[in-house]
Amino acid sequence: MSFSSLKFLGNLRRESQQFAVIGLGRFGRAVCGSLHEMGYEVLGTDIDEKLVAQVLSQKQASHAIQLDSMEIEALKEAGIFEMDTVIVAIGNYLQESIITTLNVKEAGVKNVIAKASSKVHGKLLKRVGADRVVFPEYEAGCALAATLTKPAILDRFELDPNNSIVEVLVPPEFGEKTLAELNLRARFGISILAVCKGDQFITNPPPGHKLEEGAIMVVIGSNKDIEKLPLEAK
Repeated sequence: MSFSSLKFLGNLRRESQQFAVIGLGRFGRAVCGSLHEMGYEVLGTDIDEKLVAQVLSQKQASHAIQLDSMEIEALKEAGIFEMDTVIVAIGNYLQESIITTLNVKEAGVKNVIAKASSKVHGKLLKRVGADRVVFPEYEAGCALAATLTKPAILDRFELDPNNSIVEVLVPPEFGEKTLAELNLRARFGISILAVCKGDQFITNPPPGHKLEEGAIMVVIGSNKDIEKLPLEAK
């Protein structure tokens, strides 16, 4: 889910980051294409030359090459080890996924994100050094459930598995009340980073700022506390 109007959360991302995506199946191509559209430098790789050609023809990455990610020299020559973040998107092939993750992590890549197809797969990826393991199908299902039950959440920036920054619509219960009156930190355990006024955000709004129903506010807190906000579908 992306917030395409005011781009508040987008400003939190480092524009200079370089990414490599290993595995150009549906998930890998989606990651490549999204990062490329956001203006990041992205290198896509796959052992299947047809998938590489598809990514190039559809302009889903800055560069794309065919290689065997279980071969350390191939990864090195492609410049994979120089990237800020490597996404191992080989989820359906256990051995290739684990060996590739091990290769890039042992080579010193600081941030390695790996796709897992099961809980056991995820545990193995963690053991060989993956900094983050993702379960795309599971997470997509959770995201769909969230949009159905909490449509007021416009965007989410995950700080870690337990904490997030989210853009939400101000609920009716908060309308025409000041931040001091709402006392959100005491009641919900969250803090407001910014509120929207017209087409601009006011960062660190004062306690006397009055919220308007349907406007946008940016809050930070634990996922459990954010879930406590009155954002359910009516």
